[in-house]
Amino acid sequence: MKKFISILEKIQMSVGIFFLVIFFLTILIQITTRHLGISVIWTVEVSTNAFIWSIFMGAAVMVNRREHFNFNIIERNLKGKRKAYLSIFNNIVLILFNIAIFLYGIEVVKTFWDYNWTSLPQLKMGYVWIVLPIMASTMIIYTFSHLLNHIKVIKSKEG
Repeated sequence: MKKFISILEKIQMSVGIFFLVIFFLTILIQITTRHLGISVIWTVEVSTNAFIWSIFMGAAVMVNRREHFNFNIIERNLKGKRKAYLSIFNNIVLILFNIAIFLYGIEVVKTFWDYNWTSLPQLKMGYVWIVLPIMASTMIIYTFSHLLNHIKVIKSKEG
């Protein structure tokens, strides 16, 4: 499973970096064309949507690396099994939260699938919002992997 998680994280990180590069390039195009007095309206929408993708892909990777926002004052004061039990509880809460994001994300994609971009009407908004179920499903996979590791820690301490 570790190899699968590693490959999934690399793919997700690559997608996030790709969209971050698109974000920066469109911002540069926007700045340059404004100084030249040319109106290029599609850059606003492309940069915003690319930024959305890069942020959500990065958020999932941060969940895998355990570098996301958290309150760890309790965790720092616990050791052994108690720390593992707290981590299991946190992982279960995170999985449940991401299941909700996944389900509601699918609803958002269904709702906005046929909406068109304003500046590029040939593109659908569904392509933007499909990032929600993708992010949530990968967060579930990453968190489930962490959950299994914490269960192994508890079983090894019992045996």
